[in-house]
Amino acid sequence: MTLEIKVSRKLVPYKIAYRELKKRVDSIKKHKSKDLLWILEHPLTYTVGIRSNESEVLDKKIRLIKTNRGGKITLHNPGQKIIYLALDLNKRKKDIKNLINNIERAVIEFLKIYKVDSYSDKKNIGIWVNDKKIAAIGVRITGWIAYHGCSININNDLRPYKKIIPCGLDNKKITSVKKETNIKIIDIEKNLKKIFIKNLKNV
Repeated sequence: MTLEIKVSRKLVPYKIAYRELKKRVDSIKKHKSKDLLWILEHPLTYTVGIRSNESEVLDKKIRLIKTNRGGKITLHNPGQKIIYLALDLNKRKKDIKNLINNIERAVIEFLKIYKVDSYSDKKNIGIWVNDKKIAAIGVRITGWIAYHGCSININNDLRPYKKIIPCGLDNKKITSVKKETNIKIIDIEKNLKKIFIKNLKNV
């Protein structure tokens, strides 16, 4: 399956990335573009998914951006890696559970490189370390085109989580690779590309 790999070295504003992702989905629908794997980081941004509600916003002064992904309110900021996908499931397996399982597996394999033992939870989507969330997953399907993806806390500032109830969780239950390991965090994009490419072959 043809897959375009894109890595952005500079911070990409959320609205710009969201617009580009939707354009890619439309282009895939018209059979004009390849599937996409895009690795990037956002500036400090709070986004609300389709299951969010106002009670999850603790600091009413923060600016929220509405999005059509699954899930609730979450935070993006520098040091958190975003893995956006745009995948034509018409040409793959029309199996959303299989897609989510392979995203989860990719994140777990990636974290293992940095000696972080993580796991998925059937009741709470995402990836966890010692009962703390280290990666969020949110996907939307339209015409069997899957898009959005996941975010992994690498070495980002976790303090802004205190302004929200992230993903419906106690905001103290959020962690990062930096908090969980003492080893040097290097080759992040290289390892993400390799592991996600491998796991997406099963989608």
